[in-house]
Amino acid sequence: MTTPAKICGVILAAGASSRMGRDKALLPWPPETRGPETLLSAAVAALQPVTGAVLVVAGRNVEQLTPVAERCGALVVINPAPERGQFSSLQTGLRAALDHGCEAAMITPVDCPPLSADSLAKLRAAFAAARSRGAWAVAPENGGRSGHPLLASHELIQALLAAPVTSNAREVKHAHPEKFEYVAVPDPLLRVEVNTPEEYAALAPKSK
Repeated sequence: MTTPAKICGVILAAGASSRMGRDKALLPWPPETRGPETLLSAAVAALQPVTGAVLVVAGRNVEQLTPVAERCGALVVINPAPERGQFSSLQTGLRAALDHGCEAAMITPVDCPPLSADSLAKLRAAFAAARSRGAWAVAPENGGRSGHPLLASHELIQALLAAPVTSNAREVKHAHPEKFEYVAVPDPLLRVEVNTPEEYAALAPKSK
């Protein structure tokens, strides 16, 4: 019997949120509430039960995100040059995951609303089965559209780190399509985007 891989949660939260006009990581979640919970704190809470540690990749917003991350029990990793784009934050987070002794990573951008606990548990179980078949990664799928979080093996982590910073995760995936598997989940939030104030406001009924 093989030992389950130690998995780190990696939340990418270093973006400038220019289209939103304010930091998406700190948007109240669910949208209709005025409580203390945010997209960042909700993401940390969702990943903690299925990972050994949660890392939050911050950039210029590190001072604003650190109190939220630390209150939730997550560790903050700084991307020193977030202007290089999200792939640079992904590589920063994955290096930190390896430094923390993790062999796999559950990766999500902070602006992707978290899946349900049942779906995340299903995703982790599917990852273990997929690894036995030689797969590198498992992602959730709903209505023919894949989403986050992506569960990445050590092999995929190494492939992502070996790619130039000017590349992106999609290019790495397209180079190894046979190594990716997909798991159907019922979560409607898998198919939404949170890039503008209008998209965020439209989520209020869906997040209940």
